[in-house]
Amino acid sequence: MEKNNQCIKIPWCSGFKMHLIFNPEKGNQTVAAAFILLDFNIEDLHMLYFMLFLTIYLATITGNILIVILVVIDQHLHTPMYFFLGNLSCLETCYSSTIMPRMLVSFLTGNKSISIPGCFAQLYFFGFLAATECYFLAVMSYDRYLAICRPLHYTMLMNGKICTLLIGGSWITGSLGISTIIFLVSQLTFCGPNKINHFFCDFMPVVRLSCSETHSVQMAAFILSSIGTLPPLLITLTSYICIIKNILRIPSTTGKQKAFSTCSSHLTVVSCFYGSLMIVYVLPEMSSLSEIKKLFSLFYTLLTPLVNPLIYSLRNKEVKEGIKKTFKMLCKSH
Repeated sequence: MEKNNQCIKIPWCSGFKMHLIFNPEKGNQTVAAAFILLDFNIEDLHMLYFMLFLTIYLATITGNILIVILVVIDQHLHTPMYFFLGNLSCLETCYSSTIMPRMLVSFLTGNKSISIPGCFAQLYFFGFLAATECYFLAVMSYDRYLAICRPLHYTMLMNGKICTLLIGGSWITGSLGISTIIFLVSQLTFCGPNKINHFFCDFMPVVRLSCSETHSVQMAAFILSSIGTLPPLLITLTSYICIIKNILRIPSTTGKQKAFSTCSSHLTVVSCFYGSLMIVYVLPEMSSLSEIKKLFSLFYTLLTPLVNPLIYSLRNKEVKEGIKKTFKMLCKSH
């Protein structure tokens, strides 16, 4: 039987085109040409949200780009720790830019639509950068473990070649799992409702709209996500446990308090990032939890990129000195 394709308009789709196809097994189906991101479902506060999230986005971009510039131009920051921090700041800049600009446009114009290829692209870059951040946090915690617990071997174990391999491996590994997931999602058919109850294209809200069989896709995504997140989480936790044990052996109370202050700040960021991820992706899929999950999604998509420069870099004496030198150089040049 010949397939009959034509374009029609669906009333509940706010004028977006849907394609009607004939499937011999399932009959006529409407296939979505675009999705609608519902954001936070509060029409009257869109301008308030726009100003709030624009401020957060600008602060995030400014803080992270500042760290990248300092690490590149300041010779005193050409160390493994700041090399990792520079890469993390670069990642956080891209991470925020994957979600925030489209959301800001939605608040400003009221246009909540996103094309299916655009949605898949957002899902890919979000998953890629989130997985890479997991590996970055693991690498950075391992770096601190070597610096604190094995200082005599630190230079040998964390030389330039190893640092490059660790960072390069993190970027590459972060892209592998999500590439497979995106390929599987792209094979699904999307028909019927096209409204995503989220402020960005996340895996489950997108897959939930499919009229295809999704169990195998969800199982594959669960396995790949577990492989991508659990090993770096274990490395991060193990490293900090060893660091804390080593700190407890420090005889000086002042030195112990200083080390604990740094570790507690780092652990706060790690706990916020992984804790919110677990709440969103481990808790069962229930309609009563959808708004709570959306709220906690803000922690790893907006809060973590904002506070990482403050926690990891801008509190450090070396970074503060680098900022002062940079501003003095700029003032002299003018």
